[in-house]
Parts: sequence; C-alpha cells; structure tokens
Amino acid sequence: MKRRRWHAAIRRAATAALLAATAHAAADTLERGNGPEPSTLDAHRCQEVACGNVLRDLYEGLVAESAEGRLVPGMAERWEVSDDGRHYRFHLREGLRWSDGTPLDAHAVVASFRRAFEPATAAPFAQALEMIEHAPAIQRGELPPERLGVHAPDARTVAFRLTRSAPLPALLTLPIAFPVRVDRARALGAEHTRPGNLVSNGAYRLVAWTPQASLTLERNPAFHDAANVRIPRVRFHVTEDASSELKRFAAGGLDITEVVPPQPLAGLRARFGEQLRIAPYLGSFWLGLNLERPPFRDNPALREALSLAIDRDILTRHVTALGEQPAYGIVPPGIDGHAPAALPWADMSQSERVALARQRYREAGYGDDRPLTVELRYNTSTPHRRLALAVAAMWRETLGVRTRLRNEEWRVFVQNRRQRAITEAFRGGWIMDVEDPRSLLANFVGDTALNWSGYRDPDFEALLAAADAAPDAAARSALLREAEARLLDAHAVIPLYYYTSKHLVAPRVGGWQANPLDRHPTRHLDLDGGAAR
Repeated sequence: MKRRRWHAAIRRAATAALLAATAHAAADTLERGNGPEPSTLDAHRCQEVACGNVLRDLYEGLVAESAEGRLVPGMAERWEVSDDGRHYRFHLREGLRWSDGTPLDAHAVVASFRRAFEPATAAPFAQALEMIEHAPAIQRGELPPERLGVHAPDARTVAFRLTRSAPLPALLTLPIAFPVRVDRARALGAEHTRPGNLVSNGAYRLVAWTPQASLTLERNPAFHDAANVRIPRVRFHVTEDASSELKRFAAGGLDITEVVPPQPLAGLRARFGEQLRIAPYLGSFWLGLNLERPPFRDNPALREALSLAIDRDILTRHVTALGEQPAYGIVPPGIDGHAPAALPWADMSQSERVALARQRYREAGYGDDRPLTVELRYNTSTPHRRLALAVAAMWRETLGVRTRLRNEEWRVFVQNRRQRAITEAFRGGWIMDVEDPRSLLANFVGDTALNWSGYRDPDFEALLAAADAAPDAAARSALLREAEARLLDAHAVIPLYYYTSKHLVAPRVGGWQANPLDRHPTRHLDLDGGAAR
C-alpha cells in the first residue's frame, strides 16, 4: 500500500511539473489547431490547407499578404509589369538570407522555380502557374528546366515571361512559388523537410515535428522583418477531430482552432462570444464522382439524380449550421465583377427536385428492384462524417440508394482520391487560391493532378482558353461562366455548400483579421490581445 501511495505521489509530482512547464512555455507560444497531419512540408508538393498554414510561416514568396489579405512586398521590395501583361520583373530586397544565415539571391529563386516544374517533383499545383513560358512542357519532360520562362538578369532581379496575361503577383503567394533550398532537397531527398534539415526563408523556422501530434516553429532571426515578428514560438497541433479540438480550446490548450464543429450557432455564440470568428470564405464544398469507372462513367442521369436528392437547405441549417450557404454551382459568390453559373433547377422547391431525382434515377437504370450501391469516401473528420451520414440518409430516403461510408486518414484519402482507381463518390471541395474563378475551374482540366473526378471535355477547356485570350474583363467573365455552366451540366461533381471560415480565437491573440482566403500567418499576430501594436 505504501509503495502504491509513493508511486502515486511521484506521478502527481511529475504531472504537476509537466503542467507547470507547459504553462510557462505557453506564455510565449501560440498554440494553433491545424486539422489533419500535413501531407508534406515540401512547398512544391503541398496541396492542402494543413501544409499551407505551416508553410506560410516557414517561407515567404516574392509577394506576401497583409493580415487583411492585401498583396504586399515579400522577398521583392517592388515589381513592374509590361503593358501586355506578359513580362514581370521583381526586384529583391537587399541582404536576404536563408534561415541558416546564408545569402538568398535571385539565382536561388530561379533554381527553385525550375525544380517546381521538374517531372520528378510532380507538383500538384503546377497548373496554377501554367502560364509561365514552357512550364507545361517542362513538367511533361519535353523540355529541360532551364527553358522555363523565369531567369535572373542579376542577383537581385527575377524576371518572368508568360504566355498570357495573368494575376502573377497573387499567384506568387502560393506555396509552389516559395523558394525551396534546392541543394538540400537534392542531397537529402524527402528528409530535407525534417527538423534540423529544413532551411527556409520565412518568419519562422522548423524546430520539431512529432508525427500525428504537432509541429513547432521558432522565430527566424535571419528573416528580413524579424524585428516585427512578435510571437517567439508557434506550435501547430494535429486536430483531425473538431469536437476534441473545441474541448482543447475550451480547456485553454489551444489559442486558435482550425475549424468549429457543427452545432447550433446560438449556443456557440452564447458560450464563446467574440472568440467565435465566422466570416465569408471563397471556397465551395462538393462531392466528387469518379467518371472513369462505374457506376458514374457514361451515366449523367445517375449523377444528376444523386445531386437532386440532396436537400442543401437542411444540410446548411442543421448539419454544417455555421453560416454556410447552399451551393448550386462551383464558383462561390463574392468575386468582384463575376456572376457564377448555377444548376438549372436551383430555383425549384425540394419536392420538385425529389420528383425529378426519381425520374432521372429510373432513366439511369435503377429503381426499387435494382437499387444503387455506392461507396462514399471522406477523410477522418467529425464534420465530414456528419455530412456523409446526412447525404447517405437522403439518398436512401429519396431513391433507395445503399451507401457504404468509408473514412480514411488524410494522406491515404488524398492518394486514393488523386489516383481515381478505387474511388466512387468522395468528399471534394476547394478553397480558392486567388480571387479568380479560373483558378477553381482549372482543377477540372484533363490529366491535371487536381482533376479528381477525371472530367474531360475539350469544349470546356476551349472556353478556358478563350477566356485567357478575352479582350476585356467582362468578356473573360462571360466565358468563365459558360465554362462553369458546361461543367455543371455534366454533373461531374455535386455542389453542396459555399464555405464560411470559422475559428475560435482566444482573447490573448491580437492582430486577427478576417480575409476572403482565410490566411493568417503568425507573423501578423501577437499574444497580448493587440495591445501596444
């Protein structure tokens, strides 16, 4: 008995010491929920929010963003563009350094861009910069990387040649445009992203990574604006389960959550008050359908039946329930100067949609005597599970569809979705990279890595090409709207809702600003609630 009491006392003392150490560390550490484990910290291979959040602390591109989401100088102190919009020159700040203290010049930036388009890199976001001269041919292995339309006239100038006009400064805020240290990537392979190996250039540097737990970053003294980085340390926590994340926030273990789990908004506001931050977000959520294999290949009637059977008003009121809007298109509203397309039955009542769904289901060859059995795949997440259950119930009630739900860890899910080998229906959606409808629609082009449904339509791609050559913004917008309408008419995906950004932010965190792309680099935040800014 005495021995047990002695061991219990030791455990209590050890726990108290650990809690005290944690509390002490938290005084100068921002604790951020970040959703799933990042699939990579190789900036050229990042394709999701979880890695993008971390990379925006570790790196800075030629162009950066303010807390409000405005474009501001990054590595480049200024830039200019030619009258035809096809030639850019970026002038670097003097004295730029990598996180290990070595100089960072224009030649290193050019080397990084070349590496991004090498076939071996297999950068999933390469299509975002396909307008750089020779970029697609290099990625296909048809030209050497040295032919890329990016060069350094001198050590402080990076020049770009484009095949069409494009909002290049905005695109250069994407991780694929961050300067990867090419010599280390070549020498160390995948290990170049590990603590002690990763050399970056942003406000923070990587000091620890515990898989499926957290990543710890410390302020980078070599960063050109280090004097204005107010938070010494930030820890990104893996928080795949939104309900557990909320509990950790409520207990004081997190300063910021990545999401908020679905529950009544009034109750959340009553409990958390101004700590609950909900804002418009340029993104849309859909269910993808694999068009390369049965049951959805060559069966648009079946695809439309499943879309019609889903009551989006119920989903957004009672399942997501945090300000999301029902979606009947792919491109979200709110883009200046652009009116998105919508499904032709968007204005029908749900009872009218149900009747049409049953008609399309019969036309597709299914019914009570031959019900569809389909697998709906999603990554591990409380909100995604709730939504999948609701969709499966609607399909069964309206059409008699039998749905097998399959959840997967994020990396496995991403790989299966991309390969299009075993997927049938799956969780999709996209947060816009820039405020341009083309950046979202381009995800449905040919064999690009982000075309998870395998949608192929030469006329759709011709409309995108025509938009690229449009004489003015109005003509371009009209062509992009027509392209979206064609995508919707094919029912390649099932749009469900338009996103809102939703976070819990502790009172001690200052500097948080809502912005349409929901990007919040730690360098813009502080831990004094915004005092003395």
